[in-house]
Amino acid sequence: MQSNEETTNILNEIKSRTTSIIPTDEWAKLDLCLSADLLNDQSSDDCELQAFDIAPFLFHLQSALICINEMEPSRPIVISLLLLQHVKSGTVSLDFVKETFGEDVCRIIHGLIRINEFSASNPSVETDNYRDMLLSMAEDMRVIFIIIAERVNLMRQIKELGTDEDRKRVAREASFMYVPIAHKLGLYLLKSEMEDLSLKYLNHDAFYMIKDKLSATKRTRDQYIHQFITPIEQRLQEAGLRFHVKGRTKSIHSIWQKMQKQKCPFEGIYDLFAIRIILDSAEDHEKQDCWQAYSIVTDMYMPNPKRLRDWLSVPKSNGYESLHTTVMGPEGKWVEIQIRTERMDDIAEHGLAAHWRYKGVKSSNMQLEDWLADIRTALESQLPAEDQITDQFKVDLYSDEVFVFTPKGDLHKLPKGATVLDFAFAIHTNVGAHCSGGKVNGKNVPMRTKLQTGDQVEILTNPNQLPKHDWLNYAITSKAKTKIRQAINEQELKSVNLAKEAIDRKFHNRKIEYSESVMMKTIKRFGYKYVNDFYKALGEDTIDANTVIDTYIEEQKRENNELPTAEVQSASTFKFDQTVESSIHKGGDDVLLIGRGDIKGVEYNLARCCNPIYGDPITGFVTISRGITIHRTDCPNCQHMKEGMGYRVIPVSWAEQANGQFMQNLRIVGNDDIGIVNNITSIILKEKDIVLRGIDIHSSEDGLFTGNLTIMIDSNTHLKQLINKLKLVKGVKNVSR
Repeated sequence: MQSNEETTNILNEIKSRTTSIIPTDEWAKLDLCLSADLLNDQSSDDCELQAFDIAPFLFHLQSALICINEMEPSRPIVISLLLLQHVKSGTVSLDFVKETFGEDVCRIIHGLIRINEFSASNPSVETDNYRDMLLSMAEDMRVIFIIIAERVNLMRQIKELGTDEDRKRVAREASFMYVPIAHKLGLYLLKSEMEDLSLKYLNHDAFYMIKDKLSATKRTRDQYIHQFITPIEQRLQEAGLRFHVKGRTKSIHSIWQKMQKQKCPFEGIYDLFAIRIILDSAEDHEKQDCWQAYSIVTDMYMPNPKRLRDWLSVPKSNGYESLHTTVMGPEGKWVEIQIRTERMDDIAEHGLAAHWRYKGVKSSNMQLEDWLADIRTALESQLPAEDQITDQFKVDLYSDEVFVFTPKGDLHKLPKGATVLDFAFAIHTNVGAHCSGGKVNGKNVPMRTKLQTGDQVEILTNPNQLPKHDWLNYAITSKAKTKIRQAINEQELKSVNLAKEAIDRKFHNRKIEYSESVMMKTIKRFGYKYVNDFYKALGEDTIDANTVIDTYIEEQKRENNELPTAEVQSASTFKFDQTVESSIHKGGDDVLLIGRGDIKGVEYNLARCCNPIYGDPITGFVTISRGITIHRTDCPNCQHMKEGMGYRVIPVSWAEQANGQFMQNLRIVGNDDIGIVNNITSIILKEKDIVLRGIDIHSSEDGLFTGNLTIMIDSNTHLKQLINKLKLVKGVKNVSR
């Protein structure tokens, strides 16, 4: 157990190290809060501290010192760690903290307490959901920095404390959860330390084997580094660059990883160290100086072209900037070189914390990187000096997700807006199918209730409950929607089967021979595209079963040529009555989106060779004098122009809605009979929103005719339906665009 004297010494060190960020008058208030009684208090409600018999207040002071040494923290972080145990013990209230030290400190302490309570009730952390939950519960981003520092502090202290299993558990948690977070934040020194300590506790023999061999080879390694960097230093000085050089041995964990990946012993790892050239450059000359240093190094030593890593042009997502290469040094050994400036090295050492003092670091568009970019933007808008900047940023990395618990404490991740019904289907399909409501935090709620992070949810079921169509309005997850549709389809299938059995009995009672092909034509006569829709309507008495049978008999007679037939005439004698043509509504200006939708007022026309219509995959080509010509993507002319004039291609797409009609030509081949043409035109004229503009018939000597139909139609979906109907006409051999 640590002494009260040690606690006082660390507290004095923190005070002396933070005079620049914590004013004297605030330290006076802190001294009043930090009572002598609590300095001796060894009790803790933290399960991990209890397991290792660690004094909580001293532990938080040590964590604050880690933050000061490794993260260059802001004022709220230090004050929060100083007051955390006092708030947890009830000596100081959160209201007092907020009133005296500000909302920042209050929010950080509240976040730390929430996470501590959450960890105590959920001992298993080895799930991705737990890590996501941890981040989502951190109300302020600075909470994450503190929990990293506390984890490093705990791992430093447990060498001789607790049981071997306790140490392994802490090490596994660090490897799984805290190391990746530290890496994301760019806290490489703390990340490396946690990795080494985790290896030490989880694989004791491997850790000390590598450590001993590194110690045994240190003298030889130092000599080689000196031999390698001496000529480089001379050339850099001659070039007028200001710099210093570090030779860094790689961490024990990284060496162990290489041994596992390459399946070789320690002696087979050649790049045990890296040389770091750190330039003292003005910010506007950083890249130029780094590349100049790179040129000098690669002129002296042969580089490995596969090992060049340029994080100058595009920094890593956490702000890391550096130029890495591997060169062949003396004695044929590969040596890794890292070239960066003082500013870049500061960011590499202290991670995201260094962003609070530097501007303009690039980032990618992922969620975490967007969050970091928002922090930089906010800091750049601050006018006060650095020591006055207050970084009040809430963590919303997982604002599009919620984390909820089952009554047994199992954690589930759902998208934001998920309901009790979504949660039921996430548990099990049968639970979701029979869901009748739920209990959220012990209170009865309907299935449409939206869930919040931290809710404990119990699903109520009823064996007589079945999914309904309106459930699709309550569910937002794809799994729930899919399962609901499947259940509804199964119910409808049962209804369809019952209707089929009923009509079969009527056929049997009236002694009518059943033919599948005749029944399909009968269904088409009733205007149904899908068989199941027909039988569903039959089961719901939307259509009369006797009417269906009468229509079936008529179709059967037509199939057997038992109906009176008209005199056969050649299709070429067909005359199209132009009076059936109706007014044509052409598409408006908003039918097409050209470019990314940002190009307006450009003339365009639809290619005559392929006649694209709404819904077709399309491609645009810039012409010399006729604006933009739109082709179907599968048009042969389109393919030819793409190959020969790809530079003229421009992206185009249809607007979400196109209230217009498009000209389309159909080619029909069938038996040479004027009756078949009458049937074809009759179908087209009955179709809503289709206009027949013209028809051209040519007969051939083989008893077939070829017809070219010109129609106006609104979309390719409607066109496909029309083509399928025309193909069902007796005597039609083929229909194509």
